[in-house]
Amino acid sequence: MKLSTVTCLLFIVAAFAVPALLYPGLPDPMPSHWDLHGKVNGTMSKPWGAFFGPFMTLALWLLLGFLPKFSPRGFTIDFPRAYDAIRTVTVAFTAGISIIVPLQAAGAHIDMARVIIGGTGVLLAVIGNLLSKTTRNFWVGIRTPWTLASDEVWLRTHRLGAKTFVIGGLLVAFCGLVGAPMPLLLIVLLVPGLVPIVYSYVIYHRLEE
Repeated sequence: MKLSTVTCLLFIVAAFAVPALLYPGLPDPMPSHWDLHGKVNGTMSKPWGAFFGPFMTLALWLLLGFLPKFSPRGFTIDFPRAYDAIRTVTVAFTAGISIIVPLQAAGAHIDMARVIIGGTGVLLAVIGNLLSKTTRNFWVGIRTPWTLASDEVWLRTHRLGAKTFVIGGLLVAFCGLVGAPMPLLLIVLLVPGLVPIVYSYVIYHRLEE
């Protein structure tokens, strides 16, 4: 069994174990959504609130495992190490959320907004660091009509995207930690993705000419 598979399974077990251990003391309904100030603005009934996250983590792990098998000819995922790393960090992120939600509901002093936004930034940065190791495919990366049409456009776009995602992810994490206002957070989230998309269009037409 691959190390990445073992790691994912450990995260999934932890995601189920924590709410199971805390279950008797969890409130009903449970907090399930928070605003940017960390205030609860959504709840779920106790069984769903406790185990929705763990089941989503398990489903995500299974889905990411099956997706490569459905790749069209010519778009297979031939970067297994990078894909396994992306799968692992994504499962780790969702498992982490699945663990801190019941902890916070049980009374732990956790600023959910800062933790989730900060974690999202770290996830973007880690995935961004892996983008340059990907090749043309339908499941992972910056998939525009222009990157999917050309290996060269894919390569150049993802070299740039790797940088913008890492920088953007770190900025998102910083914004989460300091409690930055929503407009700034949205800009920091959107720009790293929009820049490579526009670049893929520009570079495709330059190469075509």
